[in-house]
Amino acid sequence: MNKLYKSLLPVVIALSFSVIQSHSLEKAISSDDRSAKNILRDSARHPNQTISFFGIKSDMTVVELSPGGGWYTEILANYIHYPGTLIAAHFNPDAGDYYARSRGRFEEKMESSPVYGRVELVNIDSELAEPSSIDAVITFRNLHNWLGPQMDLIFSNSYKALKPGGVFGIVEHRAKPGTSMEVMKKSGYVTEELAIKIAEKHGFKFVAKSEINANPKDTKDHPRGVWTLPPSYRLKEKDKEKYKNIGESDRMTLLFKK
Repeated sequence: MNKLYKSLLPVVIALSFSVIQSHSLEKAISSDDRSAKNILRDSARHPNQTISFFGIKSDMTVVELSPGGGWYTEILANYIHYPGTLIAAHFNPDAGDYYARSRGRFEEKMESSPVYGRVELVNIDSELAEPSSIDAVITFRNLHNWLGPQMDLIFSNSYKALKPGGVFGIVEHRAKPGTSMEVMKKSGYVTEELAIKIAEKHGFKFVAKSEINANPKDTKDHPRGVWTLPPSYRLKEKDKEKYKNIGESDRMTLLFKK
């Protein structure tokens, strides 16, 4: 081994370790780039176990459907590196004032730090990406907002965008079996049966489910639906301690493949 190589070897090893660490999911979750408010919710949302269950790797091209304020985006944008890309499918700002304001706040977040440099932004009602070009599509607590034709459109576009063998991961507030569509729309809870049925309707194969995000204390019969619970607390101070003790909603965690 020549002297130059010997002298450079510790540097090469150190740099390699640094690169590996920068692509670590654990490091992305514990990163200072995340807001302190969001970190407080890790115990209820289990991001490490959930992202790992979906099989998301740092070099994948991933679509996050309807990222809202960017809770998971903070982690995914830090975790996903070249040649991977994170695509955030947010509200179409032309859909109305509420959607435009929400999209605007998200865009401001994306411009606030270099960590979001590999995040691309598309409309949730678009084709999402070129056909068969995406490794994974994931979404967190959004199905109740899509009940009806919109869910069909989003699931169909997700299937088209995914590569053969690509994964589709869903986390959603879980309704009791047999819950009616009317109650699902009002309460914010969706049955596993419906989620699986719509996914399979559009060609997905159900692979597995996990109880990572389960909460057996959630009775799912609250006055203001899922929004009665933290973090929304729609009843404000009324019975707040009771709902705080229940915690965030009981959630299904489902994995599909194309």
